[in-house]
Amino acid sequence: MGGLQGWHLVIIIVLALLLFGAPKLPGLARSMGQSLRIFKSEVRQMKDEDQKDADGVDETQAKKRETVEGDIIDPERKRDTPNL
Repeated sequence: MGGLQGWHLVIIIVLALLLFGAPKLPGLARSMGQSLRIFKSEVRQMKDEDQKDADGVDETQAKKRETVEGDIIDPERKRDTPNL
């Protein structure tokens, strides 16, 4: 008495065909699929941003930090130029 039975689904499908018409249903399904793809990509992007925040460094900054070139400076040596 309280559950959704098979004949209920048949009635719902028939009503959907009558209300929306057969030509409109493929377009409706297509737009629903596109909406779901967009939603999934947004959720994935939010997870990636959260992961970057948790790591503290994004991938491009990590790659920049891998190689460092420069001179070794002796902190004990006094500067030859006056402070400005």
